[in-house]
Amino acid sequence: MAKKTTKLVDVNKPNLYRETFPYTEFPRVKLDNKKVEYDIPDEIWVTDTTFRDGQQARPPYTPEQILRIFDFLHEIDGGTGLIRQSEFFLYSKRDRKAVELCKERGYKYPEITGWIRAVAADFKLVSQMGLAETGILTSASDYHIFLKLRKTRAQAMAAYLDIAKAALDNGVIPRCHFEDITRADYEGFVLPFAAELMKLSEEYNKPVKIRLCDTLGFGLPWPEVALPRSVPKLVHGLRQIGVPSERLEWHGHNDLHKVQVNAVTAWLYGCSAANAAIFGSGERTGNPPLEAIVVEHAQLKGMVEGVNYQAITELAEYARKELGFDIPHNYPLVGRDFNMTRAGIHADGLLKNEEIYNCFDTKKILNRPTGVAITDKSGAAGIKHWIEARYQIEIPKHDPRITKIKDKIDTEYAADRVAMVSDEEMFEWIRDAFGNDLPPLKK
Repeated sequence: MAKKTTKLVDVNKPNLYRETFPYTEFPRVKLDNKKVEYDIPDEIWVTDTTFRDGQQARPPYTPEQILRIFDFLHEIDGGTGLIRQSEFFLYSKRDRKAVELCKERGYKYPEITGWIRAVAADFKLVSQMGLAETGILTSASDYHIFLKLRKTRAQAMAAYLDIAKAALDNGVIPRCHFEDITRADYEGFVLPFAAELMKLSEEYNKPVKIRLCDTLGFGLPWPEVALPRSVPKLVHGLRQIGVPSERLEWHGHNDLHKVQVNAVTAWLYGCSAANAAIFGSGERTGNPPLEAIVVEHAQLKGMVEGVNYQAITELAEYARKELGFDIPHNYPLVGRDFNMTRAGIHADGLLKNEEIYNCFDTKKILNRPTGVAITDKSGAAGIKHWIEARYQIEIPKHDPRITKIKDKIDTEYAADRVAMVSDEEMFEWIRDAFGNDLPPLKK
């Protein structure tokens, strides 16, 4: 790929893209109708930010909880490198203890990396912890450079390059986090800064990585969208100036409900790494859900031998019971009702062939068998499915015992019941309907 030349545009006042980000209105979608082509890397993978960004919207994990989650990430990865890295805070004693506990495991994957601000004092923490790579906050938009840092673009770039050099001088791979890239001046700052980082990489003969941070979730997955909001164009432009796919990583937020599709879009246009956190945890609206990105990878590249997809279900159970995660019942892949139907007509379809109403073999892949929740909409087919899922029996849906249970349910809802029928109630009503002929429970 031919390299595009770039030059820093140092301006006197910030470019805030007011036509796109009026602030007093919703952000606007600007189309330039210029398409870019797919550029899917041969190898794509997931990186984890559960212990960094994933902790910024919840009470901090204990070091022991971090270790258990880290174990789960390793179990899901299965030694494949699909979940390649996990980044950690390094500031508190608690943070550093968690790093030490995880390092003691000796896992190849996920690799432990750090995260620091672009100041030399923070870099000492990376050296002390003996980490091979660290993220460095290098804010890219004029909102941050002018309004937060109170610098010019040239001053900001010089400071960022100095800290990247310090990392390289100490044998640490710098991963520069281009914060707020979806509001940044792409031609005037992003590309020139990236080009300078690639020069450093060549000078030191060591990798320098770039994380594209969609800090406020402004990214859009469509190639026809104008910069700076177009995820395809953001990735494509960096590839054009010679940044290798394996040096690029996407980090998104879900402020406008596009966190997962944007991460996958970054893969499609040349970015090898998609950053994620378990169950979408993260600052404000959260990051891409790690379990969802793992499944997206399987859809794009095929299921990877060695990856333990069932451990996703185990991680969800741990998160609910031990970490206080309130996972919505209808949350994809791990929610209680993810593959459960309440409609009688759907239950009837499940009985005939579960592929009709189940998106994949959830029992085999995630250890989540299909289920039916009993309400007034379940009908005889739903009751039949519920019984056959728990008891060693095959029973016609018009069996008098099913009719008796259905009549009981209909009576409950006719009396203004609104809650679904509990498992305890169903077991009681089944015992009453079957009497001495109650079949044995399935093991």
